Amino acid sequence: MLTWLWSFAVYSFLGFLLEVAFARATGGRPERKCLLVLPLCPVYGLGACLILLLPRAVLLSPPLLFLAGGLTATAVEYAAAVCYEKGLGVAFWDYRGLPGNLKGRVCLVFSLAWGLLALPLAYCLHPALAPRLAAIPAPVGWAMAAAVGADLALSSLLLRRRGDILCLQWYRKQPP
Repeated sequence: MLTWLWSFAVYSFLGFLLEVAFARATGGRPERKCLLVLPLCPVYGLGACLILLLPRAVLLSPPLLFLAGGLTATAVEYAAAVCYEKGLGVAFWDYRGLPGNLKGRVCLVFSLAWGLLALPLAYCLHPALAPRLAAIPAPVGWAMAAAVGADLALSSLLLRRRGDILCLQWYRKQPP
């Protein structure tokens, strides 16, 4: 179980890095799309873990993995958007200007990107990381889980109370 918690944390962190790189490369929105303190985007961690839990026959077939991985990540992205909107009163992304979007929560362009990203995740990244993550001592894993859980709870509380994702940008000087 701790290996999956570590996988969630690592892929959430890599998702954060991907978000930062994408925003810089495209001139996109620089708002923080992660937890309050930790640089983790949970939607990426959850999506990656669910992709890795797809049936073995799917994982062994690149075309099936592309399709199922894209659909899985898109479903996670849609569910996360609904949870953020309905549960916390915020929206971290809006794809309404992109083709094939569904209520601005998901779109065809990113669904295809998630399908492409599923391939190196399953064939390169996870096989290299999994043994290393499994070797991390349990007390370190439980401490990480507690830190992530506390940050997730605090971030959720702040987002729900403020209704604005800018509350996660504690490191920037806020206008009066």
